[in-house]
Amino acid sequence: MSRGRNQLRIVGGSCRGRRVNFPPGRGLRPTADRVRETLFNWLQGEVAGRRVLDLFAGSGALGLEALSRGAAEAVFVEQARPAAEQLRENLQELGFGGQGRVLQCDARRYLESASGPFDIVFIDPPFADRLLGEICRTLEGQGLLARRAWIYLEQDSHHPWPDLPPEWEIYREGRAGQATFRLMQRNG
Repeated sequence: MSRGRNQLRIVGGSCRGRRVNFPPGRGLRPTADRVRETLFNWLQGEVAGRRVLDLFAGSGALGLEALSRGAAEAVFVEQARPAAEQLRENLQELGFGGQGRVLQCDARRYLESASGPFDIVFIDPPFADRLLGEICRTLEGQGLLARRAWIYLEQDSHHPWPDLPPEWEIYREGRAGQATFRLMQRNG
């Protein structure tokens, strides 16, 4: 592992305890270990064999965690080149090269031509961009979600939640530091 880089730790699954690098970048703040552990406890029994989408992937913490816990496939969408390149390296290093695909592009542009369905979607855009509502409506409108898909949302705790698709129901929610998060389930 190179010096001068940030690191994150995989919390559970086959890669539990392994550390991977991620580059510094605007708005890049991996979901905290404690929050990831909570999220995947909520999703217990729902990850293995599933197709996962990690939008605004950044460090890829959520998608990597899902692969470590048995997800069949993960698509990582990240606009910043350094983060996307490091994520590709991390997938290889962890042995997930055949299960993970990194697309370096804008999340909104990706959703216009993506093919679903996805069983689990992680949406954690940079807090300053305030894209959460738009992205959620696009996901639902483009038919990219499985009938009973799980959707994880994270945003700045100082902002109210945007209007979300009526098909989505809150399963659990929490708060940690500046972040507030929700796990939704699509009731399709």
